[in-house]
Amino acid sequence: MAASIIDEKTEDELWLEFKKTRSPQLRDAFIRKYMPLVKYVAGKLANGMPGSVEFDDLVGFGQFGLLDAINKYDPEKNVKFKTYAVTRIRGSIIDELRVLDWVPRSVRQKAREIEDAIVDVESRLGRPATDAEIAASMGISEEEFQQNIMRVSGTSVLSLDDVWYSGDDSDHVSIGDSIESPSSFNPDVIVEREEIRRIIIESIKELPKKEKMVLVLYYHEDLTFKEIGQVLNVSESRISQLHTKANMRLRAKLTNIRKGIM
Repeated sequence: MAASIIDEKTEDELWLEFKKTRSPQLRDAFIRKYMPLVKYVAGKLANGMPGSVEFDDLVGFGQFGLLDAINKYDPEKNVKFKTYAVTRIRGSIIDELRVLDWVPRSVRQKAREIEDAIVDVESRLGRPATDAEIAASMGISEEEFQQNIMRVSGTSVLSLDDVWYSGDDSDHVSIGDSIESPSSFNPDVIVEREEIRRIIIESIKELPKKEKMVLVLYYHEDLTFKEIGQVLNVSESRISQLHTKANMRLRAKLTNIRKGIM
């Protein structure tokens, strides 16, 4: 019955109807239609995570985000539901992972050490730091630095979903949103949001070329690490490293900026 509803009317018409009626039948139809999107987002986030994180758990967390997206979506704003829902689904999964505190303390500490070193070196040099420069700042070899990057690679997925709040809790700007299409805007805070997005985008532009390409291909083109490796002609593990370094470099840079402007 639910599937036939979506077949009979255009989706835009159904969203407008749902906004007015809050029909449980329509809500169920939308849940069924977009459940594959939850699995898709969960699959992308599962890439590189430790084995202790179950895919089915990520899907379960993402379902809360899908329901939240369905209930809050405004069809009269110029944003496709899929774009809006991806952000909500991903955010819900990330929130639940944070509650579970799934990242070992030692790994979290190592990630902080790397981010601090990036901040220190890049603030002194005024440009993106090389791996060798970051390693030297930490007093370790470049090989040890690469090993540390691999240790924290499963946690860096959180970095691009960190948000800067502007307005109420339902209105935020994530780094991932700034690479993807923007989500709906609240007119009361649009100026602040646009300034934050501008800073994020400028920070992304300043990344080393390969790291920037990985972020764009992963978040905007929706390629997997394996597919990006084929495009750039490097191994999947190398793409994971580049993705982690890009995330950590952005997180370090934006943390410094945020301290100054927020």
